Amino acid sequence: MSETHAPHDHGASAHAVSRRRLSAALAVTVLVLVAELIGAGITGSLALAADAGHMAVDSTGLVVALIATVLMSRPRDDRHTWGWERSEIIAAALQAGMLVVICLMVAWEAVQRLLSPGRLDAGPMLVIGVIGLVANAVSLLILSGGRTESLNMRAAFLEVANDALGSLAVIVAATLALTTGWHGGDAVASLLIAVLMAPRAAAMLRRSLRILMEETPEGLDLAVVRDHILSVPGVDDVHDLHVTTIATGIVSLTAHVTVSPSTNDRAGIKIVHTLQECVAQHFPVPVAHATFQVDSPSIATMRRSTTEQGDPR
Repeated sequence: MSETHAPHDHGASAHAVSRRRLSAALAVTVLVLVAELIGAGITGSLALAADAGHMAVDSTGLVVALIATVLMSRPRDDRHTWGWERSEIIAAALQAGMLVVICLMVAWEAVQRLLSPGRLDAGPMLVIGVIGLVANAVSLLILSGGRTESLNMRAAFLEVANDALGSLAVIVAATLALTTGWHGGDAVASLLIAVLMAPRAAAMLRRSLRILMEETPEGLDLAVVRDHILSVPGVDDVHDLHVTTIATGIVSLTAHVTVSPSTNDRAGIKIVHTLQECVAQHFPVPVAHATFQVDSPSIATMRRSTTEQGDPR
């Protein structure tokens, strides 16, 4: 049996940079949230209230993301053999779930407002919308450098990006009210915010749950991996093949390979090294950690006879 892993930087310095970015973005988001809540109370704007609700979710999401970066920096130990890397996936799933709830609430309230529209104080609404857009642009600049580091940071970046679109919708609604006197744009803008939030929230939730359910990573065809393993000289069969995403950039593969009875220890080691290089370099998703157990035909037969019925692969 042999195991290899590619080097990855999951050190304290990377997590510290992420924490600073998230803390700065959180501070800006909270300031805008307070301003929009006050503005919604003064103007009666549902769009402002909806965007404030979105900001509240984003603030909570940024707090969750911040907590996740703290947990991810904790070292591995005998109890947590992968450390707390999965915290980023849980954080992303929580953010996506909160967004789905907000989408439903905003859409419901917007439909009610369309049926019974009210008047808006469009001037203050426009001012606060502009402030929100500027603040979101600042937060996007803060988070842009780290959006590819992890699913957690990507979720935080997309949260703020969607906030910017929400602020833009508020500005459009206020402008329509000022120039045309049509106050229904507020409800339409609220529906637009919900429509913009929903697809991204659903996609992120689906991706997070797929990782938590330990599905094969996107972009990696397990049938192709199995064929490549079987193409290595000396490998007669492969079973118990599993590929799992632990966290962003950390993919783990385990497999049992059956070799011919004439394979000696030296040849077995060569086969394992060949397999490790293959899964680490050949596929679109590089496998950071690969563990192979070499079985003789007799051992493989005995192992299969003691397992439950089903697909032995």
